[in-house]
Amino acid sequence: MRSTVALILLAGTFTAPAADWPQFRGPGGTGSTDEKNLPAQLDKPGSLKWKIALPARGVSSPVVVGNTVFVTCSDGKRDDRLHTLAYDATTGKKLWHRTLTATGITAAHPKTAMAAPTPVADSNAVYALFATGDLAAYDHSGSLLWYRSLTGDYPTISNVVGMASSPVLAKERLLIPMDNSGDSFLAALATATGQNIWKQPRPRESCWITPTIREITSQESEVLLQSSKELAAYDLATGKKKWSEKLPGQVPMLTVTDGVMMVSSGGVKMLKPTADGKFEELWKSAKLQTGYSSPLYYSGSIFAANPAGVLYCVDAKTGKPKWEERIKGAKQTFSGSPIGGDGNVYLVTEAGTLCVFAAEGLEAELKCSIELKEPCLATPALANGCLFIRSEQSLYCFGKAK
Repeated sequence: MRSTVALILLAGTFTAPAADWPQFRGPGGTGSTDEKNLPAQLDKPGSLKWKIALPARGVSSPVVVGNTVFVTCSDGKRDDRLHTLAYDATTGKKLWHRTLTATGITAAHPKTAMAAPTPVADSNAVYALFATGDLAAYDHSGSLLWYRSLTGDYPTISNVVGMASSPVLAKERLLIPMDNSGDSFLAALATATGQNIWKQPRPRESCWITPTIREITSQESEVLLQSSKELAAYDLATGKKKWSEKLPGQVPMLTVTDGVMMVSSGGVKMLKPTADGKFEELWKSAKLQTGYSSPLYYSGSIFAANPAGVLYCVDAKTGKPKWEERIKGAKQTFSGSPIGGDGNVYLVTEAGTLCVFAAEGLEAELKCSIELKEPCLATPALANGCLFIRSEQSLYCFGKAK
């Protein structure tokens, strides 16, 4: 690997304003925000600011830019009606609702849906990708800017059990991960037109990881993406594959922060770049198996929610265990990922148990636990002083009780 790897990992991540949560797992895909004055006691009267019924099912996560919450849904006999919606973040009022008819394959595992990839947004538009390969860009008023049928362009794209990798934005490029058993690729599209800037072949296999952008300098960035065999880095400008490491993974998203890289690969591995362009393994833990959920690096700790319903907390520098806590309730498990903000760790189980833990301390401190009583496979969002949660049927907004 090139010596520039050290620069990549020590560089900052692509970020958005602290008040926004513009993509899957928030600013830079880190799962955390620097925003303060966030709610923790969600069980207090007045904490639930609003709750609205969604028109259809979905497992994608909400994103927030400015005072607008964007979310996607899908329904129909073949799950072929694809919905993109915008809501006022303060009141929950529906601002607009747009619908497409799917052009790609809709067969998938019953646990997922065609509204599985999380949309990504900026101050100009929201970009909604569906598991069918349908991709649309809308401005904030709901006007269609452009649309592409990726399966129309690349007919061998396969959707065997359901695709869920989410798009990300960087430097007027929309990064589209389409790992599948057919025409598998990573593409950079022009945000203004939706046309390809570059398209890089990927292994022909299913993978559900969302790419991570790494900014090396103001002129150079890379896209990091795992497969079942490796972690690969692609030049953001050209799509050229620059380096790879034998760090396989297929679902959890990797995180780079504080000069280290946290990778889910046979558990969690914490790596630090060296001057010769290689990696020094600081620690690894095979115990931190997270299944569908991505681990969270926040406030000096790693928080990992495993498929058995246990939240683990370990020291980020050493990997030494701090505490573990089983979420109460029968058959609790996680699809959504934990997120962090204002000294709190938020997570919700598939059964709809919403928990808030203190991020600091050597023992688990559960600040609150409430039952949404609706299945929830999405990752929450933190923005504008509020917590936004999407269940299969509803969209919630929690804020500080007055």
